[in-house]
Amino acid sequence: MPRRIHPAWVVAACTFLVLLVAAGIRAVPGVLMVPLENEFHWPRDTISFAVAVNILLYGLAGPFAAAIIERFGLRRTISAALAMIAAGVALTPLMQQSWQLVLLWGVVVGSGSGVTALVLATTVASRWFTARRGLVVGVLTASTATGQLIFLPLLAYLSETIGWRAVSVTIAGVAACLIVPVLLFMRDRPSDLGIPPYGGAAVIPYMRPAVNPAVRAMRALRTGLGSRDFWLLGGSFFVCGASTNGLIGTHLIPACVDAGLTIGMGAGLLAAMGVFDMVGTTLSGWLSDRWDNRMLLSWYYGLRGLSLVFLPFALQPEMGPVALGAFAVFYGLDWIATVPPTVRLTARCFGEENAPVMFGWIAATHQLGAASAAWAAGLTRVGTGSYVGAFMAAGALCLVASIMVTFIGRQGRAVASA
Repeated sequence: MPRRIHPAWVVAACTFLVLLVAAGIRAVPGVLMVPLENEFHWPRDTISFAVAVNILLYGLAGPFAAAIIERFGLRRTISAALAMIAAGVALTPLMQQSWQLVLLWGVVVGSGSGVTALVLATTVASRWFTARRGLVVGVLTASTATGQLIFLPLLAYLSETIGWRAVSVTIAGVAACLIVPVLLFMRDRPSDLGIPPYGGAAVIPYMRPAVNPAVRAMRALRTGLGSRDFWLLGGSFFVCGASTNGLIGTHLIPACVDAGLTIGMGAGLLAAMGVFDMVGTTLSGWLSDRWDNRMLLSWYYGLRGLSLVFLPFALQPEMGPVALGAFAVFYGLDWIATVPPTVRLTARCFGEENAPVMFGWIAATHQLGAASAAWAAGLTRVGTGSYVGAFMAAGALCLVASIMVTFIGRQGRAVASA
């Protein structure tokens, strides 16, 4: 008789789908920036500010999302978040003023998508897996790359041929339809089904927390602020967000347009990065179960910094498509490979039970960095007419982060790799 698939894999597959769609939605501003600039004549720093608000709220919602999921369950929380995202995106074609862009994409979509963030991957992996946890975190994190791979070329095509409003309607419909499989297949904990986690030997009973979710999140922050490891993890993850979502995810397509390429070609570059990131992040999850996570992070940040310093040269017309292709491969392998080692270090520093909420705050620093870079890069482009300064600054920050991470766990309890 064939062995029955453990329900943990069904929950992980459903989570992968949610993260995939959420990644596609978060990638939309990069596609819409130039069309909105052309139609409404809004300056690029104004559009970048709306993106920055989106990214910031996406990150700040993470710690509270972890606590809310703990209190109300995965299924109800994620369904409500998807409904919020769909509503915000569906109203986008009706906007006429820039403040409406900030409200809809910045506040509504940013807050809703904050629930479908890295915290969700951490929560699912912690609850449902004892074995293969690092690999699962890597695969779930890689879904953000897959979302770009699937959605960006399609959305860029719709934007260029039908208009940006078709992009909004398409993704709003996808987000709304996704609520159905969440309600059907998502489960909160293995104990709900009377089974142990994947790789576990015993059913772990669930005790509903008596503490208010917001109070628990703030207590976790207070604990973190008193820990040097929290500052090192959060500081390095700030740089991670600044050099990925904030800079490349938001501004690579406009930078390609500035260099004489089309929106579709820029979206294709991001999609190619998505392919290689899916490989790199999954491999990173596998490596994080076996090697020193601090050394992995040091290599990841160092190589990313070098690739960002190279990018302004790759965008020069005389360099040709080979240089940009090389950047897409090299940077793509490293895009979010930092997540699995950071998750494992967080669990070792603060304990398995506290890992989702603590990682929520660390992920918030990631989005704070992304929001800062998204806005700062827009200001740099308006002020200098070029993104060169933004790319160089991000590369330098990555090189600093590659040194910072080597000090995690050097004081107090050891945080060696599992």
